[in-house]
Amino acid sequence: MFVQVGSMERLVPGATAGQLFFYFIMYSFLGWVLEGSYNLYSKGSFRKEGFLKGPFKPMYGCAPLLMLLAGELAPPWWLFLLLGLLVPTGVEFASGWLLQRLFHKQWWDYSGLRCQWQGHICLRFSLYWWILIMVSVFTIQPLMVLLYRQIEFLWGYMLPGAAVLFASDLLWTCRTRLRGRNESVLASELELGEGEV
Repeated sequence: MFVQVGSMERLVPGATAGQLFFYFIMYSFLGWVLEGSYNLYSKGSFRKEGFLKGPFKPMYGCAPLLMLLAGELAPPWWLFLLLGLLVPTGVEFASGWLLQRLFHKQWWDYSGLRCQWQGHICLRFSLYWWILIMVSVFTIQPLMVLLYRQIEFLWGYMLPGAAVLFASDLLWTCRTRLRGRNESVLASELELGEGEV
C-alpha cells in the first residue's frame, strides 16, 4: 500500500524549478493569510509580525513542498503520515532555532505549553501542522496544479519579478534585522560600561 502522490498528479514528475517556486510562493502566501486570520481571531488584529516584511511565511512554503517531493518517492502510507508530522515540525524547529541564533529574537514561543522543546515546537501545534499538511497535500495541491496549468504561460513572465521581490524582501529584512540586532548589542554594551572608570 503506497501513497501515490505523484500518480495523482499532486506534483507532476519532472516539475521545473519555476513550477516548484510557484508552489512555494503560493503556500508561503497562504501561510501569511492563515497566520493573519489566526491572529485576527485570537488577538483582534490581522497584522502579525513575521520575519519577512512582505506577505510571505516561508515555513509554510517549505513544508508542503518537502511533503510533495517525499510523495513522489511513493513511501508506504504509514511513513507518509509520519512524515506529515515530522516534516512541518522539523521545518518549524529549524526556522525558530535559526532565527533566534541569527537575530536574537524568538518570533513564537511555546514554552508555556505542555510537551514543548526550547519554545520552538510543541506537540499541540505539531498536530495542527500535521492536519494542515494533509489538507494541503490532498485537497489544496490538486487545486494548485490546476491553477498552475491555467497560468503556466503567464507565470513564465511573472517568475523573474516574483523571484526578485521575494529575494529583495529576504535580503532587505536580513540586513535591517541584523543592523537592529547589532545596534541593540552595542547599546547594551555601552550601558554596561557606563559605570566603569
